[in-house]
Amino acid sequence: MTNGTPSSIQTLIGDALRETNDLARKEIALFRNEMTSNVRSLFIGLALMVGAAVFAVVALFVLVGALVKWVAILVQSDAIAASIVGGVLLVVAIGLALWGKNAMSLSTLAPTRTTRQVREDARVLSERVSG
Repeated sequence: MTNGTPSSIQTLIGDALRETNDLARKEIALFRNEMTSNVRSLFIGLALMVGAAVFAVVALFVLVGALVKWVAILVQSDAIAASIVGGVLLVVAIGLALWGKNAMSLSTLAPTRTTRQVREDARVLSERVSG
């Protein structure tokens, strides 16, 4: 071996370690950003579920009031109007609940971009080492 070879190997190892360190730092930053986004989606889903609950309670009160008016007055337009309003609020509550449930699903929390990037980086590194 020549005198330049050990130095070259040390340089290559040093470069590989620096690149690995940089890559790990970037992967951690990507993971952190993705998890922040996913947690934000979870809180939005939670807020939508709370909104759905509020609309459901309001719809329940309106529908009960409509039923009482309908039974008391039988065929007055106030009861029909209250039923329509209560039905619309109930539809809004169901829509918000479904939207919130979708936003809070566990599959949206999984760091898919980070996982994909780590696999790609591992593939590239293995190609570099073998190639």
